[in-house]
Amino acid sequence: MSIRITPFCRQERISKDKTTIIYLRFTINRKSRYVSTGIRIPVAEWDFDEQMPKASSQHIKCELFEKINFYQKQIKRLEALDIKVTLDNLFPNENVMVGSLVSDGFNQTINQLKSAGRFSSAARCKVVLTHLQRLGIANMRFDEMSVGDIQKYESALRSWGYKPNSIATMISVFKAAYNKALACKTFVCRENPFLNCNIGRLKEPTRKRAILKEDIHRLMNAPLPLTHSPYTELSKDLFLFSYFSAGMNFRDIAMLLCADYAAGRIFYSRKKTGKMMSCRVLPQAQEIMDKYCREGKTEEDYIFPILDKNIHITPLQKSNRLNKVLRHINRELKGWGKRLGLKFPLTTYVARHTYATVLKRSGVNIALISESLGHSDISTTQIYLDSFENSQIDEAMKNLL
Repeated sequence: MSIRITPFCRQERISKDKTTIIYLRFTINRKSRYVSTGIRIPVAEWDFDEQMPKASSQHIKCELFEKINFYQKQIKRLEALDIKVTLDNLFPNENVMVGSLVSDGFNQTINQLKSAGRFSSAARCKVVLTHLQRLGIANMRFDEMSVGDIQKYESALRSWGYKPNSIATMISVFKAAYNKALACKTFVCRENPFLNCNIGRLKEPTRKRAILKEDIHRLMNAPLPLTHSPYTELSKDLFLFSYFSAGMNFRDIAMLLCADYAAGRIFYSRKKTGKMMSCRVLPQAQEIMDKYCREGKTEEDYIFPILDKNIHITPLQKSNRLNKVLRHINRELKGWGKRLGLKFPLTTYVARHTYATVLKRSGVNIALISESLGHSDISTTQIYLDSFENSQIDEAMKNLL
C-alpha cells in the first residue's frame, strides 16, 4: 500500500511575524507521521481551506513540490529494493519530525515538570517559551537553531530590562530544554549552538544576603508595629525559626507536620532535593513552635498556619498557596528590615544565608555548614557564605610591615 503525502499548515503555529511553517502528513494504513519541511510561508499566501500555497506563491509551491518529490523518490527506492515501505524505514532518524520543534520540546518538559510537582520550574520554562514565541524561535526545529538564535534571545532579554543573573537563568532553561530534546533523540544534532555558550560570563556576583548576629537579637526584641497585617508577626516568627533551625527554607517549614517533631528534634525531607534532614530544636525555635502548636492539633496537622490539610490537597493547590503566602511574608519582612534600619531588603532567604555566615564567622568547618544546609556540593554553600569583611582584611594587612 502506498503512502499518501499531504501538505498542511497549522493555524495555531502562526509566529509573530505572521508566517507559518509548511508540514507534510505521511499516511499509511491509517497511521500518520508529521514532518516539517522547514519552509516558512507568509500566512496571507497560504490557502488553509485547500492546504496549498496560493497561486501568487509559485516559488514556494515549486519548493514544496521538490520536497514531496524527494520523499516520493525515497519510497520508489525502497520499493525497487523490494523493501516494505513503512513510516519507520522511511524516517529512520526522525530528525525532522514535529516533535523536534522548540515549542514541542518545551511543552513536553513543562508537562513533565508539572507531573513531578515541580511547578516553579515549570513556570520558568513557560516564561522562556513565551519569550521564544515572541521572537519566532519557538516555531523553529531544534536542528535549525544556530548560535545567532541564542544571541538574539540574549539581546532581547537585555532590551526587555532583565538583569544579568536573570538572563543567565533564562538561557540555562533554554539550554536544558535543548539538551533534554537531544537526549530523547527527537532530532539529530548537526552542530550544538550551546556548545560554546558560556552562561557563566552572564552572571554577576550577587550581593551577600546575610545580616549580623546583633540584627537577629534586635529583630527578636522588636515589638509589633501599631498597624499590622495577619502576616506581620508570622513573618518575624518564620524568619527566626529558619535561623534557629539550621537555615530551613520557607517551603520546608511550611510543610512541617506535628509528627515531624520528636525527642527534641525535627525530622523532614528537603522538598528541593528529597534529602532527609534532621536538626535539634533550640529553645528559641521551641518557643515559636509552641505558639502555633495549639491544643487540638493532631500529628497529621501542619505546625505553622500556612497550609490546611483539608483545603490544600493536590500538589498544585499546595504550590499556589505557598507562592501566595511567601509573597505576603517577604513583603512583611521588608517592613521589618526598614524598621531595623537594614541596608538591603529582608527576605526568608536572608535567614538561611545568615545562619550559614554566622557559623562560618564562628569558625565552623564549611563542610559541616554544607551538610546542615542540605547541600550536595560545597560550592553551593560558598555562594551563601559572606566574603571576608574589609575589617578583617585591614587587620590582616597590619602584618605586612
